[in-house]
Amino acid sequence: MANRSKPWHGVMVATALPLRDDLSVDLDAYDEHCRWLVANGCDGVVPNGSLGEYQTLTEAERAAVVDTAVAAVGGQNVMAGIGAYGAAESRRWAERAAEAGCGSVLLLPPNAYRADERAVFAHYREVAKAGVPIVAYNNPYDTKVDLTPALLARLHEEGLIVAVKEFTGDPRRAYELAELAPGLDLLIGSDDVLLELALAGAVGWIAGYPNALPASNVALYHAALSGDLDTALPLYKTLHPLLRWDSKTEFVQAIKLSMDLAGRRGGPCRQPRQPLTDEQAAVVRAATEKVLAEGLR
Repeated sequence: MANRSKPWHGVMVATALPLRDDLSVDLDAYDEHCRWLVANGCDGVVPNGSLGEYQTLTEAERAAVVDTAVAAVGGQNVMAGIGAYGAAESRRWAERAAEAGCGSVLLLPPNAYRADERAVFAHYREVAKAGVPIVAYNNPYDTKVDLTPALLARLHEEGLIVAVKEFTGDPRRAYELAELAPGLDLLIGSDDVLLELALAGAVGWIAGYPNALPASNVALYHAALSGDLDTALPLYKTLHPLLRWDSKTEFVQAIKLSMDLAGRRGGPCRQPRQPLTDEQAAVVRAATEKVLAEGLR
C-alpha cells in the first residue's frame, strides 16, 4: 500500500483463531485465513491479541500461531501480541517474535493489577530490550491502567514505543496525542470509532471485523483515511451495527459468528468465554445477513 511506510501501518487484522469443535487450534485453517485476509486487501495480521484468545492458549499453541502467521503473510506483516502477566514473560514473547521476523509487537501495560506510572515505565523498558518495535495497547477498561496522552508521550520520548493502539473510544485523545507526541503513530483500536480516528490522523487500524468482511472494511478504511466522506460515511453507517460489537465484551463470539455466516470458519471459543445468548446471536445474525445481502464482503 502506498500509505504504508512502516510495518505497523495500514489494516492489521487482529485475527480470530479458528478452533475445531473439540476446541483444538486449527492451524491449517488459520494459515488459510491469514492468506485470505491479505488477498482481500488487508496489510497484515496481529496474532495472539485478545480477539485471538491468547489467554487461553498453551505456550506451544501461542508460539505455533505466530509461526503460522509469519509463514502465511511474511514476518514484516505480522504484529505479534505479547501481552502477559509479567514483563519478563512479555519480553520473552517479544524476543521470540523478533526471532520469527515479526515487524512489530503489541504490548499491553502490566495487566495483573492496577499499575502506577513507575510500573508502566519499568514494564515497557524491560520489553524494549528485545529490540523489536513496540505498539502500546491502551485498553483501560480491561487493564485498569490508562495510558494517557501525556504518559504515551513520555514512553515515546524515551524511545520505548513507536505507536499506540487506542481503544478508549475517545477521539478527543487523538488531537492531544498529536500535540504532545507528533512522532507517535496513532492506530485505530476499536472498529466503531474508525472514521473519527481516521479523520484525526490515524495511520493504521488494528481491526476486528475484517475477519469476516475484509474487502468492504478495507474500502472504508482507505476512503476514511483519504477524507473521501462521500464514500466513507454511507459505508460506515451500513457497517456500524457490526463494528460496534468490537468494543463489547462478547466481541470474539460476535466476530466469529459473523465469520461463520460469511462462509469463513469462526467456530467456538474456549472458556471462560460462553456462547452468545440467543438474543445476542439474533442481533449479530440479522446485522451480518443484512450487510451480506447488500453485497458487502
